Amino acid sequence: MTRIKRGYIARRRRTKIRLFASTFRGAHSRLTRTITQQKIRALVSAHRDRGRQKRDFRRLWITRINAVIRENKVYSSYSKFIHNLYKRQLLLNRKILAQIAILNKSCLYMISNEIIK
Repeated sequence: MTRIKRGYIARRRRTKIRLFASTFRGAHSRLTRTITQQKIRALVSAHRDRGRQKRDFRRLWITRINAVIRENKVYSSYSKFIHNLYKRQLLLNRKILAQIAILNKSCLYMISNEIIK
């Protein structure tokens, strides 16, 4: 009987995993069992940190808005500013407000004057 070469599917699966882990260091990019563990760990971290990134950016925007508002005596606090924005139905999200606060402060003054009226 002729010799049967086996393992095409398994080898294909392992090479696919190895391509994912090619940038890892040491045994984490060479040993199959370690690669699968590290792949799971990397994907868990990526999933967790996508949520954390949204949280961190929102905190950054709020901090920037609060700093500009207090620095220029536009409002006494961030929460009052946002509350009055919602009362006047000027729906600007925090990302846009933070960009306005940093790049174009005069526009932020116009917005605050619109709220006060």
